[in-house]
Amino acid sequence: MEHFPWLTTVILFPIIAGLFIPLIPDKDGKTVRWYALIVGLIDFALIIAAFYTSYDLANPDLQLVEQYTWVAQLDLKWSVGVDGLSMPLVILTGFITTLAILAAWPVTLKPKFFYFLMLAMYGGQIAVFAVQDMLFFFLVWELELVPVYLILSIWGGKKRLYAATKFILYTAGGSLFILVAALTMAFYGDTVTFDMSAIAAKHFPHTLQLLLYGGFLIAYGVKLPIFPLHTWLPDAHGEATAPAHMLLAGILLKMGGYALIRMNLGMLPEAHVSFAPILVILGVVNIIYAALTSFAQRNLKRKIAYSSISHMGFVLIGIASFTPLGLSGAVLQMISHGLIGASLFFMVGCTYDRTHTLMLDEMGGVGRKMKKVFAMWTTCSFASLALPGMSGFVAELMIFVGFATSDAYSPTFRVIVVLLAAVGVILTPIYLLSMLREIFYGKENKALVEHEALIDAEPREIFIIASLLIPIIGIGLYPKIATQIYDATTTQLTGYLRGFVPALVQPAPIIEGEPVAILRSPPIESELR
Repeated sequence: MEHFPWLTTVILFPIIAGLFIPLIPDKDGKTVRWYALIVGLIDFALIIAAFYTSYDLANPDLQLVEQYTWVAQLDLKWSVGVDGLSMPLVILTGFITTLAILAAWPVTLKPKFFYFLMLAMYGGQIAVFAVQDMLFFFLVWELELVPVYLILSIWGGKKRLYAATKFILYTAGGSLFILVAALTMAFYGDTVTFDMSAIAAKHFPHTLQLLLYGGFLIAYGVKLPIFPLHTWLPDAHGEATAPAHMLLAGILLKMGGYALIRMNLGMLPEAHVSFAPILVILGVVNIIYAALTSFAQRNLKRKIAYSSISHMGFVLIGIASFTPLGLSGAVLQMISHGLIGASLFFMVGCTYDRTHTLMLDEMGGVGRKMKKVFAMWTTCSFASLALPGMSGFVAELMIFVGFATSDAYSPTFRVIVVLLAAVGVILTPIYLLSMLREIFYGKENKALVEHEALIDAEPREIFIIASLLIPIIGIGLYPKIATQIYDATTTQLTGYLRGFVPALVQPAPIIEGEPVAILRSPPIESELR
């Protein structure tokens, strides 16, 4: 199995399998949903098999590399590979998408088309994390947007067309910056290449690096999302169904964070040194602004959406920390929030299916009739507010300690950032616990109780939440489950970046008769790879 094309298989298998859905004799969607679930499970099993048989935890470089030439003159090729940055997100994608297919069980409107889009997203999302060619990265980044747009516009709420249009305008508009930057980097210098490794080996002038970094930051800042490019997310979540929620919160936001690390840090290290303080400030703004806005929301979906924006602010701080612990915490925060965000939005869907309302003012006292739903909501909320023993606590603690101990910033700046970020940590339990109180405690809303069947959680829903809580608690109790996958890569990348920070570069020893070297040479590119 050493030469088996694992990544190509896990990318193309769900897409090709989805093409056979129209041939399945099924009218009510019951057969199609089982078919899609089996395909999802098989693909996830292939991902796990590739991880256990062919992935070396101690190797920081690209693994499972596959290259097939397309246009040799332009060095265009189907090039895929994974390292510590992408492997955990590929596993997360397979896990969340398979559970999202199970969460889509109640879908009865155009089920064949819906499950085809789900399987197409499956392959497209894995491709984003695995592709190592800039042009193909842009193509799969764009193609992945189409299923999301269609799922929002067909199966969304009353304002679904507005939300879907806003989503595609923001994300497609941001993608133009990826295309322009990718073409600039590919054609710069003596050789034309779209290979990410070859592009990273090129030396770009500092001014050009700043422009390229800014373009990527806008594109990936839309997807992460970063204030003020975030406004599409509450609208999209406000109209999405539970499976779409899980994919948006669990995977799509992580694409922005992954691309920031892969391209902005790995390919443009000098520009990253200049932009890092800006990322820290944007991260603090994300944390506080989104937490305060979430506190004020009366719509349940929008409240959780702003909570997601707040949590992704920690990723920015970790990315800009210049410490192995901080960058490791940023990656763990993406994994943790993928699990927690998916669980919270699934619970939002479960609650809406029973109450047929998203307004907190119309709820109250439903905990008496939905005790299992109440228990699941409470556990997922505890995970989101970073309760010790759960993954969110470990990830945020790593980011706090990593940034607080960073020698790349002045002590005053670090203290201010840590104190401001702590405000978000304080606000999160306030708005989450008050949300639980308004939904489940207090006096029953008689109009709601009399007109809606407030049945408790069914086995399928309990299974989905249990599946998400097992890794959340497992990582919280033993973080090495996740960190060992990417530690080698993040440590190497941090060491590479620190070589570009003048304040961290040690002067060469003084040798009699020789001039004093103020800065050592930056590390060669092969150290990164």
